[in-house]
Amino acid sequence: MKSSLSIVIPALNEAAGIEATLKALQPLRARGVELVLADGGSGDTTVAMARPWVDTVVDAPRGRALQMNAGAARARADALMFLHADTRLPPSGDVFALQSLAEGACWGRFDVRIKGRPRMLRVVAALMNLRSRLSGIATGDQAIFVTRAAFERVGGFPAQPLMEDIEISRRLKRLGRPACLRAQVCTSGRRWERRGVWRTIVLMWRLRWRYWRGVPAARLAEAYR
Repeated sequence: MKSSLSIVIPALNEAAGIEATLKALQPLRARGVELVLADGGSGDTTVAMARPWVDTVVDAPRGRALQMNAGAARARADALMFLHADTRLPPSGDVFALQSLAEGACWGRFDVRIKGRPRMLRVVAALMNLRSRLSGIATGDQAIFVTRAAFERVGGFPAQPLMEDIEISRRLKRLGRPACLRAQVCTSGRRWERRGVWRTIVLMWRLRWRYWRGVPAARLAEAYR
């Protein structure tokens, strides 16, 4: 039976948390949602741990955009969602996304909450949600969902190592404004905690500014690393 929604999860060495992420999605799977893990060549036990909890495992070239495109190519549904391996959907996330698409949106995203110790992460999340609502640009942390027709029309995610979420948002905006759902996904604050909250904020704003100025994503990826 064809699924109503396929959730594509790009992963790379996520053994520490992939099982918990996928277990949380099993009620959606029971409702007919297809789960596709797009692995980028993990050197740990990510794939072995994930296999019992997904419908399909795709071996993909390393790189989040390439992995998500590979996963989408194998997915069966006419509606796609791209969920980071460290992000949790709300319990009815599939229902909310499909309802938005049924009401005429061709793509959308959720509000985000960032899980972590620093209180500043609440402010970061609030600003991300506000910026996204005003600009119509989504980040990958916000669990972008899209009709297959719209995804294919814009050529999928651009084959670039960074800012692939920004670029596909730009392209999808030409087809229509996103559905900005206030239901929240919860994403890990590990990158902010690892680098430092303020340092990460400044870094990401600098990278975004340079991207808008036309600096190639490959150069920005070097700076990000």
